[in-house]
Amino acid sequence: MADIQCSLLVIIIDTNPVWWGQHFLQDNNQCDLFGCLDSILVFANSHLMMKHGNQLAIIASHTNQSYFLYPQGKTEEPVVTSDTNSETPTDEIGPRPSSDGRYELFTQVDEQITTQVKSLILGAEEGQLYSDCVVAGSLAMALCFIHRMEKQMHLGDKMSSRILVIKGSEDNPAQYMNFMNTVFSAQKQNVVMDGCILGKDSSLMQQACDITGGTYLKLPSINGLLQYLLCVFLPDPDVRHKFILPARVQVDYRAACFCHRNLIDIGYVCSVCLSIFCSFSPICSTCQTTFKFLGPPKILKKKMKKAVM
Repeated sequence: MADIQCSLLVIIIDTNPVWWGQHFLQDNNQCDLFGCLDSILVFANSHLMMKHGNQLAIIASHTNQSYFLYPQGKTEEPVVTSDTNSETPTDEIGPRPSSDGRYELFTQVDEQITTQVKSLILGAEEGQLYSDCVVAGSLAMALCFIHRMEKQMHLGDKMSSRILVIKGSEDNPAQYMNFMNTVFSAQKQNVVMDGCILGKDSSLMQQACDITGGTYLKLPSINGLLQYLLCVFLPDPDVRHKFILPARVQVDYRAACFCHRNLIDIGYVCSVCLSIFCSFSPICSTCQTTFKFLGPPKILKKKMKKAVM
């Protein structure tokens, strides 16, 4: 049996209403979440059309949670209503045909994702809104989903997996450890991470794309989101070397300290657990290692002479 080559694409969408609301007002009502969502849906449908065996998953990275938009973790069973005088159910089980002649799978993906995003935005509470999104948790969910799909593959079949992060909000240094753990896990599983940045440059996504061999792109304008997605991120990583893609940017490899979660250039590193600190501490707060220090050489020589006498 020949190997079935298919591609699994996991798209992580930043649905932070704080960032989208600020840019919606700054750009004179031109930067809209649902307008960008339409472009992302066209890109997702294009990925499904590339090959029959291609698979898709979309995760919403919100301010305080990560949520599967497609496929859903819990699916509702269809309600079957039957009449006492009739043996056949009135509701048919299965996908309903599209009324506008579109492919049923595309209709299902578009309607389900749009409905879930609306309910997610409207259900957010004001006290739980932050300026960043939990992208580290979304990456962990994506890796778990990829691992589960690989386990379900038949023996001898192969599947290439990649993650595309469409992010607008700024980085949160408090997620540095969790974020880098997911990046190294993706590198071990041969999962490519791509970054499509809508706002300011993300140093964490630059590191993730460089470590996993993905493509990092900061959009000069959100209005051309669909063109950038189709031209840069639609081809698989195996064939990207045949295209003329944007040049790689200089990666900001600054690490976040474990004490204040700030990005630093020079710091102190624990010799036992390799934790990074911005200021000196005699005891490592991560592994509780106590460091021993010797005094100045002159004092040591005087003590040695006294001991000899």
